[in-house]
Amino acid sequence: MEVTSWMVVERIFQTIFPLLAIVLIGFLYARKRPTDMSVANKVNIDIFTPALIFSVMSAESFDLPSYYPLAFAALLIIILSGILIWPLCRLIGVHPKTFLPPMMFSNSGNLGIPLIVLAFGEAALPAAVVLFLVENLLHFTLGLYILDNKTRLLHLLRMPMILATLAGVAWSYTDWVLPAPLRTFVDMLGQIAIPLMLFALGVRMTSIDFTHWKIGVWGAILAPVTGLLIALSLQPLLQLEPQHFAYLLVFAALPPAVLNYMVSERYNQEPHLVAAIVLIGNVGSLAFIPLVLAFTL
Repeated sequence: MEVTSWMVVERIFQTIFPLLAIVLIGFLYARKRPTDMSVANKVNIDIFTPALIFSVMSAESFDLPSYYPLAFAALLIIILSGILIWPLCRLIGVHPKTFLPPMMFSNSGNLGIPLIVLAFGEAALPAAVVLFLVENLLHFTLGLYILDNKTRLLHLLRMPMILATLAGVAWSYTDWVLPAPLRTFVDMLGQIAIPLMLFALGVRMTSIDFTHWKIGVWGAILAPVTGLLIALSLQPLLQLEPQHFAYLLVFAALPPAVLNYMVSERYNQEPHLVAAIVLIGNVGSLAFIPLVLAFTL
């Protein structure tokens, strides 16, 4: 039993350390040399992340229908989280438009993908990308609608990530195989995305503001607790295979996405509060995620 416990601790360390190390490098570098990541983030969203999505979905081993139950479970976690937390907004004293999006839309990209891959191996990458796609699609549809019900969803078709998703879905239903040089090209572009996401998260952490720490702490607790309770409640109904259920638990425990802050700034929806929710939530995940990994590994 002691050996097993030590192996779990070692596996958690091996999973968390590379992520924290890259985030820490981004944080320390930006503290010493103030860094504007806006261009790098735009390139990552427009080129590297779409390449990662298409790379995974166009692979010969990718079988999209096998991930339908996992994708449906992720969709339910996102929507039900908002429904459960919405009545608490008045108790906490925060506007639902400010609080609900960070509680619903998690850091499934620059934290979720590398975390799941490092914890469960390279074979988990397709599942991690599927979870990211569900979260991202809902964020740019339902999430934007929450902030502004006049949002035109047709604008989504101009986004490279959406186009890459559609192309990847179409490709996954064919028997086509990318020529080796083109496959290497797309794979190499996609491999840039995850480290750059983590580095950008570290840079963003330099702007953490503890002025609104109470709302941040509420978010840091409610986001993972609600997600995990919903995931545990869904399993008896959906009967996900054990490995997919493990991925879902990690997804459910993820902190709010950094994108929530960028979107709130664009819509002028109390970005100072959203920044506190997002950044303190990501700090708080250092406590929740190891516990979830200890349960799933």
